[in-house]
Amino acid sequence: MPVIDSHVHLYPPEVNCDPAGWAVAHGEAQWALMCTRVRKASGRTVQGFPTLVELMRDLDKAGVDRAVLQGWYWENHANAVNQNRFYAECVRAHPDRLSAFTTVHPAAGREALDEMQRARDSGLIGLGELSPHAQGLGLDDTRWQAVLGLACEWGWPINIHVTEPDSRAYSGRVETPLVDFQELAKAFPLAKFILAHWGGRLWRAGGAWPPNVWVDTAAAPLLYGASCEIWREGLAAVGPERVLWGTDYPLVLYPQNNGTETLSGFLAEARARVNHEALSAVLGGNTAQILQLG
Repeated sequence: MPVIDSHVHLYPPEVNCDPAGWAVAHGEAQWALMCTRVRKASGRTVQGFPTLVELMRDLDKAGVDRAVLQGWYWENHANAVNQNRFYAECVRAHPDRLSAFTTVHPAAGREALDEMQRARDSGLIGLGELSPHAQGLGLDDTRWQAVLGLACEWGWPINIHVTEPDSRAYSGRVETPLVDFQELAKAFPLAKFILAHWGGRLWRAGGAWPPNVWVDTAAAPLLYGASCEIWREGLAAVGPERVLWGTDYPLVLYPQNNGTETLSGFLAEARARVNHEALSAVLGGNTAQILQLG
């Protein structure tokens, strides 16, 4: 079974050249807080801005067979469109190694739906990473619901950012009440929701686990520490068949260890935390199934 990183970010060259300046020029203050920060202790950036070539090199070095490119919950729809175009180019260049999700700002209304269609026509296969909370939309907003409805019609998986309620404060942190995701799962029973970052431990909100919800492991070492607690708790709560291994590359997951890279380090962590019977499913089988990868 191939190893698939279900949660990777990549940005167009114009963003990589000057991330902070680009954010100012394009009205992306929240993204700048999340992605251009510098750690106080080390003076290092919280993430890198690799090129497509560098991503492919890093995948090869870590032994990762495929990556799923996730969009961002942009404040401006034009930036979502630009990222979708870039992702389509990436997938065309490496169809055997890359898949990509579509991002939109649902407040764009008809334009957002049209962009989903264009992205689908160009080979993108899912929706996300979105965050209605960060994009200023209520769950009852008809524009948000229209976007979800179209994704459901196509059978597209939907990746949504979730903030752990008890997580530490950090720049750009947005509250995402867990009850909202329970309500979404009920309101859209045909949706295939992938809740990022272990779903903020949605299982702690109580009730039966929604049958149309999966979680990914993106950024787990930063959010939950390097211990096995989150792996043990999460796998027991949702079942290994509902867990998708994902890193949040190019986020630096092990800032205290300059010699440990995000992809190889987190892959080694997963192999150490997941039992042999479930490992192939978590590391790629579940993602291949939900994305219907041949």
